[in-house]
Amino acid sequence: MIGIDVTSIDRIKRMFDKFGIKAYQRFLSEDEIKLVKRAETAAGFWAAKEAASKAIGTGIGKDCGFHDIKISKDELGAPKLKYKKHIRKKFNIKKSHLSITHDANLAIAVVKNSKKKK
Repeated sequence: MIGIDVTSIDRIKRMFDKFGIKAYQRFLSEDEIKLVKRAETAAGFWAAKEAASKAIGTGIGKDCGFHDIKISKDELGAPKLKYKKHIRKKFNIKKSHLSITHDANLAIAVVKNSKKKK
């Protein structure tokens, strides 16, 4: 399945300006927060997690929360996505692919999941 999301960079920046690090802790792990150097990155991670939850058909909610999805970067700096084990198992996820882009105050992410063959 495929999921896509678009997020306002200004909205994420305003959240951080108002709540500080607690704003990021709402949707990011400590390791993910270490990767954030600018609001664009945080907004991209928000969009990525929203897109990932849409790619499994639930959206962010009781079946899949922000902290059930992990964003990291590979050795070249490309974003990588991983679901927690119980999410991968429940939704039969074999592999996930993530792309994030930023432009004109927007962060956009696309996630594609492949399922395990039964």
